Amino acid sequence: MQELGDWLVAAGKLTAADLQRAGQVQALSGGAFIQILVRLGLVAERDIAQELMDRQGWRLLTAEDYPQEPVLDEGLISPLYMREQQLLPIADDGKVLRLAMLNPNDTQAVQAVALATGREVRPELALGSELEAAYERLYGAGAQQAVDELATVEGAAGIDDIERLRDMASEAPVIRLVNSVFARALDTRASDIHIEPFEHHLAIRFRIDGVLQEIETPAVQLAPAVISRLKILSKLNIAERRLPQDGRIQLRLQGRPIDLRVSTVPTMHGESVVMRILDKQSINLELDSIGLSASNLRDFKAVLDKPNGIFLVTGPTGSGKTTTLYSALNRLNTVDRKILTVEDPVEYQISGVNQIQTASKVGLDFANALRSILRQDPDVVMIGEIRDRETAAIAIQAALTGHIVLSTLHTNDAASAITRLLDMGMEDYLLTSTVNAVMSQRLVRVLCDHCKRTEPLDLESVAHMGVAHMLPEGAQTKVCVPVGCESCAQTGYRGRMGIHELLLMNDAVRHEVLKKSSSEQIYRVAREHGLVNMFEDGFGKVLQGLTSLAEVLRVAQTSR
Repeated sequence: MQELGDWLVAAGKLTAADLQRAGQVQALSGGAFIQILVRLGLVAERDIAQELMDRQGWRLLTAEDYPQEPVLDEGLISPLYMREQQLLPIADDGKVLRLAMLNPNDTQAVQAVALATGREVRPELALGSELEAAYERLYGAGAQQAVDELATVEGAAGIDDIERLRDMASEAPVIRLVNSVFARALDTRASDIHIEPFEHHLAIRFRIDGVLQEIETPAVQLAPAVISRLKILSKLNIAERRLPQDGRIQLRLQGRPIDLRVSTVPTMHGESVVMRILDKQSINLELDSIGLSASNLRDFKAVLDKPNGIFLVTGPTGSGKTTTLYSALNRLNTVDRKILTVEDPVEYQISGVNQIQTASKVGLDFANALRSILRQDPDVVMIGEIRDRETAAIAIQAALTGHIVLSTLHTNDAASAITRLLDMGMEDYLLTSTVNAVMSQRLVRVLCDHCKRTEPLDLESVAHMGVAHMLPEGAQTKVCVPVGCESCAQTGYRGRMGIHELLLMNDAVRHEVLKKSSSEQIYRVAREHGLVNMFEDGFGKVLQGLTSLAEVLRVAQTSR
């Protein structure tokens, strides 16, 4: 497969050094070249498939192409041979046998199957993870053996036999299953993996573009072994199943380093595991790429250019606040500035930025860390989250003494951040002196460019939404709606972008803060002075064809 390796190098998917390394491994251990590339984490299996599609015209099978039952009579082809050769019969009409293969160019395997079955064999291109999942479902003797052994352990000594669990977690079927879950999560661009044991089934769900989707799940009896495998990888105590635990897994998959933040909590039927995927290469920290409108981008850059003061980002968990702060740090990260951050945890490492991870077990919380770092003579300080009065007071003091302070708050809109700080006991005159701006944000899914279609906007449906002033005059407004195709896994969406509400601390807003006005009143005054709320910002992106009206309505309130 030297030719395939050369194609991948030419396409920039593989380095010449990695190609040489894979060749050395194959020479020493044997095995299929494609499998070696994927298992070493040198290149993504989808990138390999794409090269074969582009250069040789193969069509890639989808998960729906695999059968629900074995298509050949037992004994015609050994399941062990199928696994070793990475192939699987998917359809048989008695004359032509369709054969899913990791490498459909393997003529020797095709001829062997034709000889064994007496059929004309038609090879088709498959992804290794989907081939593996279908094999386990149809011929999963390895997985079933693990299930049977686990049942024996439970019956003989109870589930507390920790050493047996540790052994099972290290067996090939469980390792293959866990690796397959990781590979599928990356292929589908998942941000989180949820593994949840219930009474009668083990649920594995991926959060893709902010929405959970369930995938094909293994037998519930495998749950203890799978969860133990994950705990071993993340260096957690597999004997402790009564208390929550947090850990981290560092892997090299598909040619790039991947970090997974792991959280386990005990539930009624076992431990629930959630893994946040931190793909360092997939994050873009340029301000221009996080979805800010032209006016918000201009105002945001003006705020960051101020010599001191506080900038806050608000929103619920998973709304992209950390990415926004990192993008701001990336803009501020110059050789003449010292930047220090206090985070829980550090999600992405930024060159040139001193990042501190809190450790509550030894007393290093946000407040204690902030007291120390202000003696480090920083120019810019980033606080992962303002959670209490003490942290807020230190942040305000830092801004008063000439520092730029970036942080987050958990509030629903920008105006509520001001009243939240007042509720924490901060003095109103200090807030008006230090807070430069507050930005609230949400994430909406971006329409798939391959399948979205346009249709006329129902003007009656938006009449009550407060955005009529944004509609063009004298023409039928058309917007884009999701359809669904192979590129977006039939969802109609691919990727996410932010919608924002940027509240600038101008004189009118400061006057309301000094009056201790409600968040509603602060919002009204900000609107009078040009605030574009989140729904309007999202509706502007609908008119640009970037997202759908239904998606904006899902995450943002209509204009008040």
